Amino acid sequence: MRKNKKLALVIFFGIQLLFISQLKHFPEFVEQFYSNGLYVFISKAMRYTFGWLPFSGGDVLYTLAGLYAIRWLIVNLKRIINDTVSWLLDIGAMLSIAYFSFHILWAFNYYRQPLYKSLNIEADYSTEQLIAFTERLIKKSNSLQLQLAKNDTIKVISPYTKTQIFDKVKDGYQTLSKEYPHLEYQPKSIKKSIYSLPLTYMGFSGYINPFTNEAQVNGLISTYKFPTTSCHEAAHQLGYAAENEANFIGSLAAIQNEDLYFKYSGYTFALQYCLAELFRRNPEFYNTIILTVHKGIVKNYQESREFWMAYENPLEPVFEKTFDNFLKANNQSDGMKSYSYVVALLVNYYDDKEL
Repeated sequence: MRKNKKLALVIFFGIQLLFISQLKHFPEFVEQFYSNGLYVFISKAMRYTFGWLPFSGGDVLYTLAGLYAIRWLIVNLKRIINDTVSWLLDIGAMLSIAYFSFHILWAFNYYRQPLYKSLNIEADYSTEQLIAFTERLIKKSNSLQLQLAKNDTIKVISPYTKTQIFDKVKDGYQTLSKEYPHLEYQPKSIKKSIYSLPLTYMGFSGYINPFTNEAQVNGLISTYKFPTTSCHEAAHQLGYAAENEANFIGSLAAIQNEDLYFKYSGYTFALQYCLAELFRRNPEFYNTIILTVHKGIVKNYQESREFWMAYENPLEPVFEKTFDNFLKANNQSDGMKSYSYVVALLVNYYDDKEL
């Protein structure tokens, strides 16, 4: 690439940064023309292109890109030392192309209208509402746990393979799309990440590849958590970039699934969020209400906690902090810690609905 073209791309990078800094002031525009417009076609096209692959095309792409970067550094080592300006132009041009691709293919969704506005529900709730909803969730979760495990002290174990769980994800979204047509999930493109072990050490259950629109799920997590995690990543594919909103939609999609193991995963996922928020607001009442949760459910929670504890390492907080800062840099002011908003969506959505 000629030097003047590289310079143009670097200048274009600066223009992009200015444009993105202002985009957060126009969420309705992003919602209408990108998230519910251009992105719908991009997302489906990418899922049709890569969804049929039995492996993660995005992970392969990242691997090849990493190898190319290492080779480029080795080949250009002398030029990096002797011609720093040219080297910086190369880096700037590459970042410009990657940044543009990242946003046009997916990341403009970070700047869309908040979900509570598009659903026309409240974004706040009282402690009394939280308590009432948590009690309803406990009753429903206990009922499902007993139905599946036959004993209130035994944890629920899913009988499905993780591939079978992937195949069932679309069913919950199909039901959900009757109320919200834009949440129809077709075609699917969910894969187990070939980097599941590194993901585990980093503390992540999954991610979306913005360049291939594949949902990557950590293949090492338990089958109990797999339905909700898969539904969460599918929500990202549908254009919900915010982690809290993807958590809400993912739990709804799991709950709306006719399969009882999906429902159990979805309800207990929502319950865990509500219990955490209740502990923050009213620790004394939490200590009372947690005793009404079946021991089998608590064992499922412990199973997940023990899994992550087994992979704790000094670098995990660094990765989590990096991702947290990444979210904040992309218009997600609460970063990864957004429990209250997830609970607000759940409480207000189910305010006039049966569980």
